[in-house]
Amino acid sequence: MAGFQSNLWAPWRMEYIRSLQDEAGTHGCFFCAYWADPAQDETHLVVWRDQHCFVVMNRFPYTSGHLLIATSAHEGDPLQLTDEQNASLTRTTWQAVALLRRTLQPEGCNVGSNLGLCAGAGVPDHYHCHVVPRWAGDTNYMSVLGGVRVIPEGLNALYAQLVQHAVEMGLRDRPAASR
Repeated sequence: MAGFQSNLWAPWRMEYIRSLQDEAGTHGCFFCAYWADPAQDETHLVVWRDQHCFVVMNRFPYTSGHLLIATSAHEGDPLQLTDEQNASLTRTTWQAVALLRRTLQPEGCNVGSNLGLCAGAGVPDHYHCHVVPRWAGDTNYMSVLGGVRVIPEGLNALYAQLVQHAVEMGLRDRPAASR
């Protein structure tokens, strides 16, 4: 291709895609497997859920706090979702932004989705949104030169903080172990 001088390799992306296939197991979709098993929300890092959607931490985040908001419906095209599902997805996405602002105080957030494999969707058959908290300088030489990402906080520690703040914000009930 004209204009491209070199490639930037991102091997962690394939690791991520393969892990989703492993987690999906016989269900075929890790989002569907997570939706069907609310008893495993802590293990799956599901922060909260409502009647139509749930919020889960990305196990291979671009930055600390990268959240995924998925619908209960196994549908890759948001135009095929019901109005109720789309309204819930929109509301839940903005609640996720509010939760990240409260928990991590990012300077900004990327909010969006990827429709289709060629657009970067790791799970093209189950529509979901990404909320990625951002800070000035969070893209640095480690990713470009070292091929690694520096994620400054462990998933489980951050999960506990997100759940605590989600409870305080009225987004979910207190976990059973904390009652």
